[in-house]
Amino acid sequence: MTELDRHRYLSLATFRRSGVEVRTPVWFAVADGKLYVFTSGDSGKAKRLRNSPRARIAPCDARGGVRGAWREATARLVTDRALIARAGDALRAKYGWQMTILDLFSRVAGRIERRAWIEIA
Repeated sequence: MTELDRHRYLSLATFRRSGVEVRTPVWFAVADGKLYVFTSGDSGKAKRLRNSPRARIAPCDARGGVRGAWREATARLVTDRALIARAGDALRAKYGWQMTILDLFSRVAGRIERRAWIEIA
């Protein structure tokens, strides 16, 4: 997974109950050998992961254009505060001021506590 860390974006494909794949470009970071992503708690990808841990990942650009091979993966929503803190630290280390600004606006808007954190293995 660490070879993916040199990329800025990851295409995260999750699956609807019907089996239809939905791809989303996301920021991600590696911590403890796993990938971590955050999203809104009521986002489609969070809802889909509550139904099935099946996922696929590939490096991509900001618009979701795939830049490498797809890999099968397992993803799960994380609630452990210590794990979320490590994931947040990894994302801040990777994205720097951009993540800091995003956190600030999310905190002001009251959305930071509604984030869902995703672990990808």
